[in-house]
Amino acid sequence: MKPNILLAETKTPNGARMTLVEHDGSYCIRVNGQQLMHSSVSASEILLGSLGCERHARKNNGTRVLIGGLGLGFTLKSVLATVGGNAIVQVSELFPEIVAWNRTHLARLNGKLLEDRRVTVLAEDVRSLIRRGSRQPYDVIALDIDNGTTAMVKNENNQLYSEHGLQQIALALKPGGRAAIWSACPDAVLEKRLKRTGLAVTAVPAKLHEHAKRCAYMIYVGDKAEAAAAPKVAK
Repeated sequence: MKPNILLAETKTPNGARMTLVEHDGSYCIRVNGQQLMHSSVSASEILLGSLGCERHARKNNGTRVLIGGLGLGFTLKSVLATVGGNAIVQVSELFPEIVAWNRTHLARLNGKLLEDRRVTVLAEDVRSLIRRGSRQPYDVIALDIDNGTTAMVKNENNQLYSEHGLQQIALALKPGGRAAIWSACPDAVLEKRLKRTGLAVTAVPAKLHEHAKRCAYMIYVGDKAEAAAAPKVAK
């Protein structure tokens, strides 16, 4: 049996030990030994990006996308494969260590995508970017923060999915914009809160990996209504 190789580690704001581990060509980020994400079970992260951006596939209209959480880069990979060449993709990653791991240890996985001219990586809390988004809104906001709605890394991440946090997400979307939120399990409370923001919500089951027989995760898609057409002026 091939051994697990510890490549790097850091501490979370909660004081937990976060590690990057390689095993037989696969990579895993763990928190206190518990798996947070794994490169061999990335289907849901890929689906998150494609669902979020499907309305903007190949459009060269300057689509603005905010990705909350870089992780192992699979959501970013999916977003870049979907949107057009003029898209503006901002990636919020609170841990500069994770950005550094992607550029070094994970360079052959998805790390090279950080050099794409469409991509800007911001070592900043995604909540701050969402608050500013009300002034310069996004077409797409795709969130895979922490362990979904159950924080493992930072307790404050739960605030993102509070009623107030979700209202800010809705305000940060353009008319016709879409929010896509990854959840580790079906979350009826999150779904109800999203609906109360005025978004049209769809719950999409997601598999662990492409050939899995069952769906383990859930992605909540919230669509903002298009702007009302301006009334015609009688001549």
